[in-house]
Amino acid sequence: MKKLSLILVLFVLCTAFTTLNYYPIDGYTHTGIKRLKRLELIKSGELVDAAKLPAGAMKSYMDINLNLTSKKADSMGSFLVVDDAFQKEISSLFKGLDKSYSIAVLDISDPDSLRYAKRNETSGYQPGSVGKLAVLTGLFTQLAKIYPDDFEKRLDLLRSKSVRAGVWGLTDEHTIPIYNIETKKLVKRQVIASDVFTLFEWADHMLSVSNNGAASIVWREVLLMQIFGDKYPALTQDEADAYFKTANRRALTDLGNDVVNLPLRELGITKEEWRLGSFFTRGANTYVGGKDGSIGSPLGLMKFLIKLEQGNIVDEASSLEMKRLMYMTDRRIRYAQSPALKDAAVYFKSGSLYKCDRTKGEACGKYMGNVTNFMNSVVIVEHPDNCKYMVTLMTNVLRKNSGTDHMMLASSIDKLITK
Repeated sequence: MKKLSLILVLFVLCTAFTTLNYYPIDGYTHTGIKRLKRLELIKSGELVDAAKLPAGAMKSYMDINLNLTSKKADSMGSFLVVDDAFQKEISSLFKGLDKSYSIAVLDISDPDSLRYAKRNETSGYQPGSVGKLAVLTGLFTQLAKIYPDDFEKRLDLLRSKSVRAGVWGLTDEHTIPIYNIETKKLVKRQVIASDVFTLFEWADHMLSVSNNGAASIVWREVLLMQIFGDKYPALTQDEADAYFKTANRRALTDLGNDVVNLPLRELGITKEEWRLGSFFTRGANTYVGGKDGSIGSPLGLMKFLIKLEQGNIVDEASSLEMKRLMYMTDRRIRYAQSPALKDAAVYFKSGSLYKCDRTKGEACGKYMGNVTNFMNSVVIVEHPDNCKYMVTLMTNVLRKNSGTDHMMLASSIDKLITK
């Protein structure tokens, strides 16, 4: 009997240390996202990889929580009250800088004593890939319509429904990680029309490596969910392809715009604070056009983060799953690359868009546009000591790569909040 008890104890301990100590590495069983299985094997020592993830990327799947559910019923205005002392500190970081820098910062370490600061927070910017969070919101909104009373069925659809890229996934320079569990081989390449992944994997490609093709494919499926409703789970690829060949492009454009923007309006985010106007790939434009253009502001994006942490995007379970999908376990860039954040859990989305005019005779290149040069960071930071805060930073600084600016501001803001 004692021997049996000892075996049971050892089994529980081994299970805890091998499956519950790091997220999303331990999220493969829950999501079916194959890249997570590879990270799990690297962590266990079965695979060797030179890339080292920071300590903050090892958070357990089950340890990710929402921070403002105790204030679930609180109005948005109660979160956006400026703390004068905090405002003075944040403003000091931008002395001498023009209005090309806009920001909103909310310290949520103590939900009963919030600190908020802002700078040009209503200014509008081209949001770039930050708009993929609107697509994610549309996805979970539609899942709730199909299965209003069963969240597990929503997750099962994400895991089991596989869809083909088609021309919607073309073209994007960003690569996606394709991991073969049987051969344990990883390939990184651009999306091709014949690629087939589950909804969960396409959503992960959209966020973890910011693939534009994946974003258009997820958006396409959100559109199909709205059109076919509870018949969507059984919809075949051939049926979906046939539908788009005969559908009215203008009607699809209107509906496509609605499925990603109306959920934002329901969150209290206005059209001028954040909207998404067009798909992310040229291939998608074959079937759906653009409408009203895209715009984002630090205020609109901060409202989104607050609603997420309250558990008010669809429902608590959906908000939590969306936050897990934002958790960074790939290479950290821009704001998230700050050394000050290496031990912190970081939930992040970055976006950029630049335009060059070569006739001006000025230096101009990738992320260094001389006409426009948008770079945006949306981030939730959680330090191990319970220091937690959210930042939405948007810039349009011409002729320089602002990635370093974002990283340096991240270090300065972190120092202010954690002191």
